[in-house]
Amino acid sequence: MGLNIIVLAKQVPDTRNVGKDAMKADGTVNRAALAAIFNPEDLNALEQALRLKNRYKGTSITILTMGPGRAADIIREGLYRGADKGYLLTDRAFAGSDTLATSYAISHAIRKIEDVDLIIAGRQAIDGDTAQVGPQVAEKLGLPQLTYAEEVISAEKKKLVVKRRLERGVETVECPLPAVITVNSSAPACRPRNAKLVMKYKHAKTITERQNESEDYIDLTADRPYLNIEEWSVNDIDVDSKWLGLSGSPTKVKKIENIVFQAKETKHITSSNEEINDLMKELIANHTIG
Repeated sequence: MGLNIIVLAKQVPDTRNVGKDAMKADGTVNRAALAAIFNPEDLNALEQALRLKNRYKGTSITILTMGPGRAADIIREGLYRGADKGYLLTDRAFAGSDTLATSYAISHAIRKIEDVDLIIAGRQAIDGDTAQVGPQVAEKLGLPQLTYAEEVISAEKKKLVVKRRLERGVETVECPLPAVITVNSSAPACRPRNAKLVMKYKHAKTITERQNESEDYIDLTADRPYLNIEEWSVNDIDVDSKWLGLSGSPTKVKKIENIVFQAKETKHITSSNEEINDLMKELIANHTIG
């Protein structure tokens, strides 16, 4: 029996290229000034979903993301790798949402999708590193959650078995389905794009993207409904707008700094016990270790 899986994905700024324009005056990230990428651990999560799809016939994978119109790019990226469809939550009312407001919107979107067996997300996004959205979604939906997942071992007979990577080792745990799991970067990397799927989904777009482009693919999408990426606004997911965006976000970002590490002093040591002991004493004395 197949599973209905939702993969929570996020388009994030490439934090390797943070510059002076990375932050707006209101304390929110200036995403327009930064290159956007598929959040790395969400790709690890997608791979786990794809492995379940390979294992259980009839499994369907849906990419769910919240962001501006350009976030549809990561839905297409998911389709190119083996996902079946996607939903984009996009509305000016979502702008500036912290983890609390984001999980509120996402949980309502999942309720609208219905009949979900498993929700998989990356452990955390590289633009915030909070690791809160996945667990908060689980709490809002009243579902069991497994964090730090490295491998989904099985999902049969309404029971999920997962291997978790913890600080001091590995453990195997189980919980009932439906459930929410968050996946570590130590999990297997996501498979590359599939050439046939790229050709199949290269014209997959949201309604807004179609309205803004010069080429007319209306006839094409009428014959191939899988090319339509669903686009939902605040009005589509039955939410209270006061819990969204900046008004629904108690977390405020004070500032963002771009810190570049530079080697100003170097010290060369040999492999002798004496020099290694001196180095260890120095590191302990300045609290670098210990």
